Amino acid sequence: MENKYGIEYTKQGDYYMPNLVLEKEKIVLNKYGRMRLRFLKENKNAEYMIMFTKGTLNKHLKEIQETAEKRIDIIIEQLKQQNNLTEEMKNTDQLYWVSMMNNFKNTAEEIILNELIYV
Repeated sequence: MENKYGIEYTKQGDYYMPNLVLEKEKIVLNKYGRMRLRFLKENKNAEYMIMFTKGTLNKHLKEIQETAEKRIDIIIEQLKQQNNLTEEMKNTDQLYWVSMMNNFKNTAEEIILNELIYV
């Protein structure tokens, strides 16, 4: 049975039950998407359930991970400029360059976690 809203129903006993099916969109979650998903499940369960039932959870996770990746790149570039770290240093003082880049990446990730993931 179908009504004017396009919802199909199945008769079960004396009642008509709607045939509700959530559409599943496949996305590949990176580190930040998985961290956000875990945070929502563990700390903001109501918000997680609302997004899940409305079908907006995958879109939200995809936006978070794309934004996180862009922000990390921007923050690393800003830190490189502030500390005068150049690509030339990669060839002249490789250990210093690698240690500074690791430091910048860790700093950027800490900022992202506080700004996007754990909010």
